[in-house]
Amino acid sequence: MALTKEQIKTDYPLPIYNYRVDINGESISFSEVSGLELSFETFTYKESYASGGKVGPNIMYMPGQIQPVTISMKKGLVKGKSIPVFYNWINSIQLNQVDKKDIVVHLLDETGTTVVSWKVIDAFPTKLTAPSFDANSNDVGIESMDLMAYRVTMEEV
Repeated sequence: MALTKEQIKTDYPLPIYNYRVDINGESISFSEVSGLELSFETFTYKESYASGGKVGPNIMYMPGQIQPVTISMKKGLVKGKSIPVFYNWINSIQLNQVDKKDIVVHLLDETGTTVVSWKVIDAFPTKLTAPSFDANSNDVGIESMDLMAYRVTMEEV
């Protein structure tokens, strides 16, 4: 049975290759973004019962504080455009002074319209990695940056 265009739009998952990244409102192309996750610390409480007919010990797991987010962003080196994006940002860090930025990753449909977006709040760079150099390869030079952030929120449009 043939599926209609509407059935495909509503019933099939979106491909992950069609996305856009905005840093402080400016769109920047990236080849890969990973680490968009939300997690909490967990605490274990152990109780033992000596009376009341209960057999112990009783173990409870409870959520704690939200964990900081670590995301990784990779992009190809482009002459005249690569240094301002990553290097200037990480190079501006001084002890207890950093320019934190909000990052929004938009997952797009086939028309380029945002379907789901992830907002990374108060991100700052923690590591910048230059591409690996290999005289036997003709791959594109990819630089990567690791960022730490307060949290990630998700919004469906």
